[in-house]
Amino acid sequence: MRMNREEERVLVLDIDGTLTNSEKQITPATKAGIQEILLRGHKVILASGRPTPGMRRYEKELELEKYGGYLLSFNGGRIVECRSGEIVYQRLLSLSVLPSLYHFAKEHGCGLITYLGDTVISAFEPDEYVKLEARINGLPIRVVENFLEFVDFDINKCLVTAPPEVAPGYEQELREMYQGIASVYRSEAFFIEIMPENVDKASSLDRMLESLGMTRENAICCGDGFNDISMIRYAGLGVAMGNAKPEVKEAADYVTATNDEDGIVEVIQKFVP
Repeated sequence: MRMNREEERVLVLDIDGTLTNSEKQITPATKAGIQEILLRGHKVILASGRPTPGMRRYEKELELEKYGGYLLSFNGGRIVECRSGEIVYQRLLSLSVLPSLYHFAKEHGCGLITYLGDTVISAFEPDEYVKLEARINGLPIRVVENFLEFVDFDINKCLVTAPPEVAPGYEQELREMYQGIASVYRSEAFFIEIMPENVDKASSLDRMLESLGMTRENAICCGDGFNDISMIRYAGLGVAMGNAKPEVKEAADYVTATNDEDGIVEVIQKFVP
C-alpha cells in the first residue's frame, strides 16, 4: 500500500561527517537503515559540497540509481537524478570572478581549484588541503600553467584553501569582494567555497522538492558542517549530528548521535514513519 504525500519523507544527507563515519565509510547499520526506508517508498538525497564524481561511490553503495535517489552536489550548484544520470538543475559560477579570485589566492598563498569532469584543476602546486580534497573525492589533480586561460568552460564552483587559523579572515574578505556577485562560505575550517550568488543546499533543495510535488515539511535534513546550516534551518526537521559544530547544533531541531555512532539510524527510527 502506497503512503500518502504527507507521510512520505525525503531524507537529505550530507556525506562527510554525516552519512559516513570517521573512516569515510557508510557503516552496515546505516546502509541497512537507508535501504529499508527506500524500499518503503521514501526518498533519499545526498547533499554535499563535493563535486558530482566524488559522490558516485556512495550513490552506488546505497543503490540510489535503482531506488530513484538524487545527488545534490557542489553545495547545491547541481542536482543529478541517479536513475537517468540527467542534470535536473544547475547554477553556474560566472567566469568573470576568476581573475580577481586568482590574484587573491596568489597574493595570500592560498590554494585555488575548480573541477573538469572527474579531475581537480589546480591553479598552483597543490597544498595539503587541495591534496585532501582530491583524496576525499578519489580524483586526480591537474596543475595547469595558466589557470585563467585554461578555465574557459562552465563551472559550478571554485574552492580556495587556507590554514584554519587564517581562513575565517580570508572568507570575510572574499565575501566583501563578491557581495552581490557570488556566495562565499566555508564548508570546512580550511575550505572556502566560491559559489554562484544565492546558491546553497537549502535553495536547491527547495527547487528539488517543488519538482517532486513536496514541501519542506516532508524533508528531514541531516548535517554537521557550516554549509549544512541553510538546509537544516529550511527543513521540516533539521538534524545536527552529535559531532557537528556548535553553530550547526544551535540551528537544528534535533541533535542525534555522532557519525561514528550511527546517528542516521537513530533519526530513521525516531522520525521516519
